[in-house]
Amino acid sequence: MLRKKTNGVARRPQRNSILSQVGDSHVDRRAFLRGSGLAIGGLAAISATGGTVTQASAQTAAGSAVETVKSVCTHCSVGCTVVAEVKNGVWIGQEPGWDSPFNLGAHCAKGASVREHAHGERRLKYPMKKEGGEWKQISWEQAIDEIGDGMMKIRAESGPDSVYWLGSAKHNNEQAYLFRKFAAYWGTNNVDHQARICHSTTVAGVANTWGYGAMTNSYNDIHNSKAIFIIGGNPAEAHPVSLLHVLKAKEQNNAPLIVCDPRFTRTAAHADEYVRFRPGTDVALIWGILWHIFENGWEDKEFIRTRVWGMDQIKAEVANWTPEETERVTGVPGSQLKRVARTMANNRPGTVIWCMGGTQHTNGNNNTRAYCVLQLALGNMGTSGGGTNIFRGHDNVQGATDLGVLSHTLPGYYGLTAGAWAHWARVWGEDLDWLKGQFASIKDKDGKDKPLMNESGIPVSRWIDGVLEDPANMDQDNNVRAMVLWGHAPNSQTRGPEMKTAMEKLDMLVVIDPYPTVSAVMHDRTDGVYLLPACTQFETRGSVTASNRSLQWRDKVVDPLFESLPDEVIMAKFANKFGWADRLFRNIEMDDPETPNVESITREFNAGLWTIGYTGQSPERIKSHMANQHTFDRTTLQAIGGPNDGEYYGLPWPCWGTAEMGHPGTPNLYDMSKPVAEGGLCFRARFGVERDGDNLLAEGVSNPGAEIQDGYPEFTMQMLMDLGWDGDLTAEERAAIDAVAGPKTNWKTDLSGGIQRVAIKHGCAPFGNAKARAVVWTFPDPIPLHREPLYTNRRDLVADYPTYEDRHAYRLPTLYASIQKNDFSKDYPIILTSGRLVEYEGGGDETRSNPWLAELQQDMFVEINPRDANNLGIRDGQQVWVEGPEGGKVKVMAMLTERVGAGVAFMPFHFGGHFQGADLREKYPKGADPYVLGEASNTAQTYGYDSVTQMQETKATLCKISAA
Repeated sequence: MLRKKTNGVARRPQRNSILSQVGDSHVDRRAFLRGSGLAIGGLAAISATGGTVTQASAQTAAGSAVETVKSVCTHCSVGCTVVAEVKNGVWIGQEPGWDSPFNLGAHCAKGASVREHAHGERRLKYPMKKEGGEWKQISWEQAIDEIGDGMMKIRAESGPDSVYWLGSAKHNNEQAYLFRKFAAYWGTNNVDHQARICHSTTVAGVANTWGYGAMTNSYNDIHNSKAIFIIGGNPAEAHPVSLLHVLKAKEQNNAPLIVCDPRFTRTAAHADEYVRFRPGTDVALIWGILWHIFENGWEDKEFIRTRVWGMDQIKAEVANWTPEETERVTGVPGSQLKRVARTMANNRPGTVIWCMGGTQHTNGNNNTRAYCVLQLALGNMGTSGGGTNIFRGHDNVQGATDLGVLSHTLPGYYGLTAGAWAHWARVWGEDLDWLKGQFASIKDKDGKDKPLMNESGIPVSRWIDGVLEDPANMDQDNNVRAMVLWGHAPNSQTRGPEMKTAMEKLDMLVVIDPYPTVSAVMHDRTDGVYLLPACTQFETRGSVTASNRSLQWRDKVVDPLFESLPDEVIMAKFANKFGWADRLFRNIEMDDPETPNVESITREFNAGLWTIGYTGQSPERIKSHMANQHTFDRTTLQAIGGPNDGEYYGLPWPCWGTAEMGHPGTPNLYDMSKPVAEGGLCFRARFGVERDGDNLLAEGVSNPGAEIQDGYPEFTMQMLMDLGWDGDLTAEERAAIDAVAGPKTNWKTDLSGGIQRVAIKHGCAPFGNAKARAVVWTFPDPIPLHREPLYTNRRDLVADYPTYEDRHAYRLPTLYASIQKNDFSKDYPIILTSGRLVEYEGGGDETRSNPWLAELQQDMFVEINPRDANNLGIRDGQQVWVEGPEGGKVKVMAMLTERVGAGVAFMPFHFGGHFQGADLREKYPKGADPYVLGEASNTAQTYGYDSVTQMQETKATLCKISAA
């Protein structure tokens, strides 16, 4: 709980130290706080001691044989380098990466204590099964045999889609890629990971605006920003080290920092302008700002003319959002939004930053597109200091998304079309007909077979409905009967009581994780639960993609502890059990029959990920960047001399062509100031060349040195032939192109990289040169619209801004209007939102099992405005019930604070181990319970899913609060 302190000691509650319960320690809480910088918000941990972060000296280094190993922090997406100190195979200490251009020698609280994650006593130590209500230790062989036999029996009875493979943003790129390939060989698209419930609406909204669904610039490029606009993000707690980059721009450039958030966060405390608005009204807020921009002619008219399509339609919608209407919906005075608009207009380039506060809504895709439109109107795209700097959550959620651990696509966002499967079958050297035979089919409305191979699977946000929904309402013949949670915290998902019911209905529940997670305890099962210990990322090696699209390499720090195994080894064990390991690893070198060579997996995805340019980052190039971090500029990320001269740190994708081509990576997407060969780019021609008679290609602008100084479509072999450039292809490249589709082969399916190489040789982007589209005609709301949340206490606005009609998507019915028509606001009058704390991350199983972090935050709580608390007769520190309109309720401590406005309550989502008032500690395997337990906020969170991606709604539901 974030409390004012006196002399470094919390006024309340007085507690016994958790550290006193975990053995002898040479560091007390105050020393750790002092060393890690937590007294000022956890921004820079430099000299904490006691097996956390130490400053090395020449004398101590010379006196012992201590090996240093570079790795990357496993918490958020900033990508901070951790330098581990290892002696005799034991990790004895760590330093922050002083040479890293990302963390610049800093750590947050979580990074400073990350060694404990690998050495933690609370880890799952060996395979276990629940039998007769008791946890029993078993061998790996028994576990694989029993689980494998059970799954194959379920598959034979109910088809491959009755087993759900839930992956992880904690997997490195190689594991994520192998996991998606594994699911394909099993024969299902019922595979997904955490991106669905954190930034899926970002990926969909941003990719459908200008081509790629990722952060456009970088944390470092914020140094060049003249204004910083943060909405729905709290980087001071969620990405603490990123705030170093934000504050550098604020201080160095005198850049105004604008923070828009329903809650006065630690980030808002740094703001020049704090805008408090009603949760769930992001589109209305952005349109209210744009109203002033258009009204005063502050938009970048030339940028819009040459590089944007559809802005006239946006203007027509924005005209409705007068200052009066915007204030009626958002609660923000028009005078404040005019000031914000003027600040953004007068301080260009400015960057827009958002996180899950903007994405986790039933209209999340509308929010993210509105943010993009704001930047397009201001001309802030494709420029250093501008862009949409989307802060991803987990350490490799960007990479796992790119590698296709999603129910609607194969790796590289190729989709699930016949052409996508044909491409990956070529990469894998697989018989496409054999792959087709692994999948089930259903009958369509005309009675014809409909292959599920080409249909989106059930997203992780809806897996509980995959178990509980009537199969007659589903686009697969049977329910999900077995659930594999491979590196996932279920308490990060909404509708907790229904999740408990779903877990209890399953035939089999398999948890693969370094920790048992809440999956082990939140149900009342007595049998059919397996816990398999995966090792941490510090006990294996591989690449990981930071939020800015840069790839970094983790070297193995120590061998796997206890009986844990690397994820890729566990996958190999299952593949052997299922009988297709020889196919899965056909092109992948094996260190032994159950150990795929990690670098060989990298090379396989290098061979296929042409869409997003994951082809130029060979293991050797990534490792060279890690070894030579000191040569890269801290702002531009470009190497100045040295072995990587001219390359951008981590070779941020797209890194075009093959590794031999030597593309430097793309630091800022869509930047027309640089040649494509030197990291420049334009907007992607992804949506055709014409729409309603309008040109969708760029108008008279192109990258320097391009031989086509105008817009152009994406490149195909036929286009090279028409331009007379096909003569630049080598004989080998031409043969590879002919083997795919001859003249119809395009830049995404050419396995030689020749089309990309030749296009770039002539100064052009392989994916074309188009306009960004401000209007996405393929979405339910082509123009982003404000729609009231399903559970809203503003009943006066429902008629003007209704939600969608109920619909069917991702194999399941999805409810909208049938929920919103009910008025819950009288009984549940307070808006409930949620978010992060600096001490913990994700579902919290790892961080709450870390004694250094557990000491800092021991209680789950709800923030309540004093006015609401006084009206309810609730005192600060009192135990209260927070109940949602669907009946889920949590018992937590009340924290009275002005951080939240009247009528709004906030809870962090990192807690678990309590369920609706019950303490579940005794249900954990002995010694594997986290130090800190608490209620999961999502137990009280309600139904609600985005219309495009099925993102869950966690930021704008309703609740009632009462004394416990």
